[in-house]
Amino acid sequence: MEYLYLLRQALVYILVIFWIYQFAISLCSLIKFKEKKLIKNKKHKFMAIIPAHNEEKVIGNLIESLKCQDYDKDLYDIYVIADNCTDDTALIAKEAGAIVYKRFDETKKTKGYALNWFLKQKIEEKADYDAFLVFDADNIVDKNFIKVMNRKLCQGEEVVQGYKDIKNPSESWVSAGYAFFYWTMHRFYHLARYNVGLSPLLNGTGFMVKFDLVKENGWDTVTLTEDIEFSLKQIIKGKKLGWATDAIVYDEQPEEFKASWKQRSRWTVGHIQCMKTYTKDLALAVKKHKTIMNFDGLLYIVGSVPMFVLTMILLFSNFAIYLLDTMTTAQLISNIVKFIIPTFFLPIFTAIFTMYIEKKPIKPMLKWTLYYPLFMGSWLLINFKCLFKQDIKWEKIEHMRSVKIKEIA
Repeated sequence: MEYLYLLRQALVYILVIFWIYQFAISLCSLIKFKEKKLIKNKKHKFMAIIPAHNEEKVIGNLIESLKCQDYDKDLYDIYVIADNCTDDTALIAKEAGAIVYKRFDETKKTKGYALNWFLKQKIEEKADYDAFLVFDADNIVDKNFIKVMNRKLCQGEEVVQGYKDIKNPSESWVSAGYAFFYWTMHRFYHLARYNVGLSPLLNGTGFMVKFDLVKENGWDTVTLTEDIEFSLKQIIKGKKLGWATDAIVYDEQPEEFKASWKQRSRWTVGHIQCMKTYTKDLALAVKKHKTIMNFDGLLYIVGSVPMFVLTMILLFSNFAIYLLDTMTTAQLISNIVKFIIPTFFLPIFTAIFTMYIEKKPIKPMLKWTLYYPLFMGSWLLINFKCLFKQDIKWEKIEHMRSVKIKEIA
């Protein structure tokens, strides 16, 4: 019994220290730092890469927004990887002005495989690009995106995540949940870390990578979350990723819970895969580089699923102690409330505060804040499920919303 009590106390201390650290870093998002100085002044050449699987309904809008970039049209090319397509994605992309590569491989369907397949060809060709940009087919891109990324390259940054905003934030409680989550992460995780000299992470789409970084090994990722995996591999090497709040890409999010459940399950399994593969290397990188940046990268992967497991152990330990008659009913209720309030009610206030400081339209989103605890609570169930069932394969999320960049503007 004494051991159970000591275990519970140890878990409390670990979780409190972890969240104090996260809170302290997040405060750095409220500090405005000076823009980095330019190391050189050059207009770089880019390739915009769009992996696409049966995206005929949305691919044209993305290409249109890329063709409208406020950047020299001779200094970027638009490539579409028509990946195992059975519709008119390739035809529509070509007619819209993109260079189309067709890929067919039923055994390797994820974006990571498609990127590796395409980039290896460009490496073999010794293509004269300075960097590449990656977008999802359902995206639309702000006209200043490439110009901002060019500035980041001139500042010496090699891997930079843009600001992934949402096309459809107010359509349902599910898409609103994604909006609240991403707006919060952008501000209090990515921007905060960028401000204080730690490393943000890639976020699936709307990012830039210096071409030289992949010339040796290609885009060699194997997990279901290729963006996180690539980020962690850079951090292991001691490389800091960059962040660009003013390089904006608009992404469509699922509006139905079933699609969201599948997508977030895939993300969770991908994080578990990364945890299994890279935790040791991240720990060794902390020892090798001796930087807080590397330690923070280790904390990210440790904080994804292991912290959830510790939280669940702590929660259920209360019931075990109660059943052994060493905790009163009042103490049990108090401990459960301490779990419920930050887990299910704090997100409401966090969402409202984030919208305020990020200058998002609060009024159309206000009713959906009441559903945000349900969105985040369902993620706890997803995490729990994925601890025991990880045989999840990539499944396409249907993108139906045809939105042009001028409609966003």
